[in-house]
Amino acid sequence: MFGQEGCRLRLEWGPEGVAALGKQCAVLVIVDVLSFSTAVDVVVGRGGAVRPVRWADRSSAAAPADPSWTLRPSSLVAVPPGTVLELASANGATLCDLAASTGSIVLAGCLRNARAVGAAARTLAAGGPIGVVPAGERWGVNITTHGADAGPLRPAVEDLLGAGAVMASLLGYGSASVEAALAAEMYARAPVEDVLAGCVSGRELIAAGHRGDVELASEVDASSAVPLLLDGVLRPHA
Repeated sequence: MFGQEGCRLRLEWGPEGVAALGKQCAVLVIVDVLSFSTAVDVVVGRGGAVRPVRWADRSSAAAPADPSWTLRPSSLVAVPPGTVLELASANGATLCDLAASTGSIVLAGCLRNARAVGAAARTLAAGGPIGVVPAGERWGVNITTHGADAGPLRPAVEDLLGAGAVMASLLGYGSASVEAALAAEMYARAPVEDVLAGCVSGRELIAAGHRGDVELASEVDASSAVPLLLDGVLRPHA
């Protein structure tokens, strides 16, 4: 099977992408725009931290100190500094936990912190390859109607857009794979707010009364937070 060897910037999807790029890349950036990575950005930006919990282990996640704190980013905008939350998701949280065992440095990226995460990835990679993994969605599972089990991967426009934003900030670091370059080009041409509001995931959230989460996720480079996975917890990168 052909891979993206020889390119310093690489992109692959979902758990299989983590497995493939984790063997090759100095840094992996996990992107789950709606909503895990955006939720993490909000918490870490406020001086908190997030322990990602695999979807299969969600029943064991510790209850938050405030029951209103959920995977919805808008529920977390007043989280006190120092808070450590355990958040489960079928996509971003699961991929972060998978990535922890690859040996790569793991960052969580979204539209809000794309530039900051890209800058940190350049430094942390120290010349090595950087992989960006758009999480995608799982058929039958979303933020409002959780199915019993995670289904197969559904590539998600919002995660490709977020991955492209990170990639756009990395151009010039070195050769980019076709997959990475096309993601960056798509981001450069996209009306971000319209894409997030019009994509399947965005429409699901808006229909459920969560337009504020979609709007929050659409705020490009509004954050300088860089969530770095250390000892199983996403914390602010100094």
